[in-house]
Amino acid sequence: MFRPTIEALRALGGSGTFQEVNEKVIDLEGYTDEQLAVLHGDGEKSEIEYRLAWARTNLKNLGAVTNSSRGVWALTEYGREATESELIERDREWRKELAVKRAQKLIDQAAIEPVDEEEDGVGAGDDWRVQLIRCLMEMPPDAFERLSQRVLREAGFVNVRVTGRPGDGGIDGTGIYRLSPLVSFPTFFQCKRYRGTVSPGHVRDFRGAMAGRGDKGLLITTGTFSKDARQEATRDGAQPIELIDGELLCDLLKQYELGVQTVPRVEEDITVRHEFFKDI
Repeated sequence: MFRPTIEALRALGGSGTFQEVNEKVIDLEGYTDEQLAVLHGDGEKSEIEYRLAWARTNLKNLGAVTNSSRGVWALTEYGREATESELIERDREWRKELAVKRAQKLIDQAAIEPVDEEEDGVGAGDDWRVQLIRCLMEMPPDAFERLSQRVLREAGFVNVRVTGRPGDGGIDGTGIYRLSPLVSFPTFFQCKRYRGTVSPGHVRDFRGAMAGRGDKGLLITTGTFSKDARQEATRDGAQPIELIDGELLCDLLKQYELGVQTVPRVEEDITVRHEFFKDI
């Protein structure tokens, strides 16, 4: 996925969010709906999304791309000039160096204390978002609705109520977002625990449930949204639907410290000044 990722960033003007990069790669490579529906193992991401995520990470390790704290990926000068074969060869060398470092680290750890391969049933190497999505998928439906309610309250919504019940057309709750002391608007939300990609049909169904009841909708999912679903959400002449996918939901839970604890770490760079000892 190195070449498609580089080409996508070039087509986007040198930078883009991960969603924009994914959509551009899918567009340039012409992947079919059937290919996009293939999940990676038992995970929530599609195989293509999974490989693209690793491609971005590896390209960053190679110095070909960078990413900001706001999730914007950008080509570096090296990334703009490097050929595909050069990147692949550099990746091989980097992996060899990494394997040596990891082996030495395991040896050092073994000399100090035993290493637990698993903690709380989750591999220590798992990405925190993967662990969090697993927790969300294991929640009862009503608990997930209450969690979504809490997220909206933390985000500034007031009068947030869970109203989901049979025959309600897929609307799980309502809330009022207060833009300023003088401006506010009601919002309907739907919570969809979903593995894989949410289709544009889900967006249309939710919009249909809102018809005549409100002008603003919020669709929350643990999965991802297809390119067509995102286009449907902002289609001209239709009620706008805001989309929160699994990755953004994880980031919000982290931001509001809901079930996610962040502990800052400080690393020290220590240098021995040999000349000091010679001058004593």
